[in-house]
Amino acid sequence: MLNISQLSVFYGKIQVLHQVSLRVKQGEIVTVIGSNGAGKSTFLNSIAGVNSNVSGSIEYKGMQILKKLPEDIVKLGISLVCQGGRLFRRLTVLENLELGTYLRSKSEDIKRDMAGVFEIFPPIEHRLKWPAGKLSGGEQQMLAISRCLMANPHLMMMDEPSFGLSPLMVKEVVRVIRKLRDQAKTILLVEQNARMALSLADRGYVFEVGKVVLEGTGNELLADGNVRKAYLGQ
Repeated sequence: MLNISQLSVFYGKIQVLHQVSLRVKQGEIVTVIGSNGAGKSTFLNSIAGVNSNVSGSIEYKGMQILKKLPEDIVKLGISLVCQGGRLFRRLTVLENLELGTYLRSKSEDIKRDMAGVFEIFPPIEHRLKWPAGKLSGGEQQMLAISRCLMANPHLMMMDEPSFGLSPLMVKEVVRVIRKLRDQAKTILLVEQNARMALSLADRGYVFEVGKVVLEGTGNELLADGNVRKAYLGQ
């Protein structure tokens, strides 16, 4: 589904990503782990079309999407759950959900997906008239994922979905990602919680200073001595 080759990204004269190559097959969960500053969020933002000073190749379903506009990438079926949610805090929960549908026109499909969101996140249905900014941290993350789902993406990208959450809410995020996998969603997951991410992933990549230094199945990386020492505290 996604084939990235030799991706390099600059912020001004500073190179953040160095010839990164990565692939995601349909129906997979692929995770990217690494320390702060390794370039993980830059990587997702580049796929989403946010970064302009990029080179290399990003192919989605055989189509070159490097340097396409963000709205065009969403139209193709790629959506990003940003770190921290990036909600419209003054708008209601319902209005945030509706913004996820702005490129869609079939009302019946939208109603179906809205019902599906409420099935995954029952608390959201009971907060529809609340301003998004008044939700708890866990509820805001629920809403951010829900808004992404309302775009009906073929590829979901998640940037640190467990960021700032309590251990109980992290378990909830894990439950949701597993449920999405059961629904055959394809997910590219960037996550600081390496143990959680690798336990969910079919395959994973380790970033260090903007480079891919290791790749393998989730289980292979969980068992790797260097990964265990650097990211699992063992």
